[in-house]
Amino acid sequence: MTLFKEKYRIESARRPGWDYSAAGYYFVTLCTKNRIRHFGRVINGDLELTPIGEVVVEEWIRTGELRPNVELDEWILMPNHMHAILVITHPVPPKETTDKKIPAPSRLIANSLGSIIGQFKGACTKRIMNGIEPEFGWQTRFWDRVIRDQAELNRAQIYIRNNPLKWEADHNNPPGLYM
Repeated sequence: MTLFKEKYRIESARRPGWDYSAAGYYFVTLCTKNRIRHFGRVINGDLELTPIGEVVVEEWIRTGELRPNVELDEWILMPNHMHAILVITHPVPPKETTDKKIPAPSRLIANSLGSIIGQFKGACTKRIMNGIEPEFGWQTRFWDRVIRDQAELNRAQIYIRNNPLKWEADHNNPPGLYM
């Protein structure tokens, strides 16, 4: 950890020099805050969804429907986390604006992996907190890996498919954290 303005900050987990709006396959993992099992429970290798889990599934599907440059590959929702392979099919050029206001600078690039995941998490959180569970939250960051070749894609897809079968031994399944 490094100091910035006399405070420690966590280093970025992103791949240095990589354009996260570039076309490619991205393996992502998102977790709930404190790994609370908000999404459901695994029974005989299948996830029985809670109403919160249903919202997350709906919003994930909408993520692919709303964005012409995004395809959803393999994905799985688990009790307190989600694994997914998101495909950015092509970069989207920035929109031209006629607005005279100068936009506030942002570290996020529009249509990048970070902005897509941020919008997904925001849409889920808004719906969940407004109607189901006001204490719901996501872990602040998310884990990602740029998939570099077909063999790596195949391994990630198999990992995702087999995830429910390994739930009891999963590191995201700590004892004592229940819905």
